[in-house]
Amino acid sequence: MSVIEQPEKVGLRPFSEFDEANATWPRGDRPAAIREAAAEFRARFATPENRCRGVRTVDIASAPYPLKFAFGGAARGLNPFINIINRLQVIQFEDFEGELRTLAYEPTVTEGPQEAPFYEQMMELPGGLEPPDWLAYRVLAKIWNEPDQAIARVGLRPEDVDFVSFDHLHVQDVRFVLGTTQPIEGEPEPRPPLFPNAKLLTQRKEWDTFASIHPMQWAWYVGDGVKDVPTENVILLEGDVELGKGVALVWTPGHTDGNHSLVVNTDSGVWVSSENGVCADNWHPNLSRIPGVKRFAEYFGREVVLNANTLEDSIDQYDSMIKEKSLADPNPRDNRFLNVFPSSEMADWKRQWPVVPSHSYGGIEHGTVERPAD
Repeated sequence: MSVIEQPEKVGLRPFSEFDEANATWPRGDRPAAIREAAAEFRARFATPENRCRGVRTVDIASAPYPLKFAFGGAARGLNPFINIINRLQVIQFEDFEGELRTLAYEPTVTEGPQEAPFYEQMMELPGGLEPPDWLAYRVLAKIWNEPDQAIARVGLRPEDVDFVSFDHLHVQDVRFVLGTTQPIEGEPEPRPPLFPNAKLLTQRKEWDTFASIHPMQWAWYVGDGVKDVPTENVILLEGDVELGKGVALVWTPGHTDGNHSLVVNTDSGVWVSSENGVCADNWHPNLSRIPGVKRFAEYFGREVVLNANTLEDSIDQYDSMIKEKSLADPNPRDNRFLNVFPSSEMADWKRQWPVVPSHSYGGIEHGTVERPAD
């Protein structure tokens, strides 16, 4: 079966406020055009009447991540690794017909990232040996919940989830989420879906990457990550869409061609979530206490500092981070920082000192999340 190519068929609404800004040329004019488009979008989106029903976040796992990638070489620290914490974000909202819907954003199955070439190689000891479990999963990484356990922690069942999405598909094995029509190698039966009623929302450009992974992308994608998935449960997006009341996915290319960011309107303002940065310092280097970050940004005259493990297009990623800042509201705990919530946020752990976040978000909590009526 083929993927669903018209998101309108499942009640999503594409929107066009950013179309002209995204196409602005020369590139130096684009940030100003993006800010103007963001103000236009916010005028109708960021209203008290257009808030989503509820948001909850649950920790999934932590993983080591090279410091040189996290801040594009700007940060200075003794430990060459930081740890990033992946969190499931559960968003409930009313669709455009008034029905309650549930989105599971970033439902990372921890088995998947281990298959990505970068992590597979990083977890090897010299001589090709595998580290013992106590080292791999208590020191280098830590697992708190799998996505189905995380869903249960907010009082929902896997079958309550209508949509799943990731900002991009680095280190994701989609087979573990959507299930498969054929057995995965080494398994006797096809994988059942993790969320039996859910459809995956992803950008066409992200999905198409798996058809021919470029050498510059190879280390970060699970090569067979979409093999034999039931494609009738895949919805390909071509840019920006609103899912319902107070929830949108905004195309933010650069980190990957098909990157998009979650935008939710809550009682603590509009939040934007992606992995364009790993902590508040990426979007606010002028406020950073991490050695090297503020100086780097000032020296190069940059408003943001990229999470730069891949550089599919660094100028696009820079502009996408400007878009995220322009959409987000000030953080209620410290209004110097905006509500740009990293989908994988850098941990505030002593072993990383002095590379610790200048401001930690920790999660998003808004409204109520409840089981829908049967």
